[in-house]
Amino acid sequence: MKIAVYPGSFDPITNGHLDIIERAAAIFDQVIVAVSVNAAKSPLFSMDERVELIGKALASFNNVKVDKFTGLTVDFVTAQGAQVIIRGLRAISDFDNEFQMAVTNKKVQPNVETLFMMAKTDYSFLSSSLIKEIAKYGGCVKGFVPDLVELKLHEKFANSST
Repeated sequence: MKIAVYPGSFDPITNGHLDIIERAAAIFDQVIVAVSVNAAKSPLFSMDERVELIGKALASFNNVKVDKFTGLTVDFVTAQGAQVIIRGLRAISDFDNEFQMAVTNKKVQPNVETLFMMAKTDYSFLSSSLIKEIAKYGGCVKGFVPDLVELKLHEKFANSST
């Protein structure tokens, strides 16, 4: 069984993420969307909230599951019996950081490959940070995120002091 892990903070999950997941699910027997902590970011949604939102957004996929982890991605991948890390690339600016991570991961765990998937042009500009910024100031994020995420973003910012 070919298993791939798509790790990220997913704060929140966007339609760009969903596009990568859908395409990966067509290639692999199982895709694990792995929600992680990114120490460089302050999340809007808790890890459990992100897992719940992603699970609901992906409910129609039989070969995709959602999990959470802390620590090294390659350790999580190996523990899941996976062979591949999926990484999405939006623009050339993403490549430098992603390449560095892929090379490092390969040194740490030689049996794990990294597969880069280009974002569809429609989503090449999307980032979770941009989505949060738009939502924070009452902008429309419809079409950028699943409807449930749009609702949760508006709820989150309605209940905060921005």
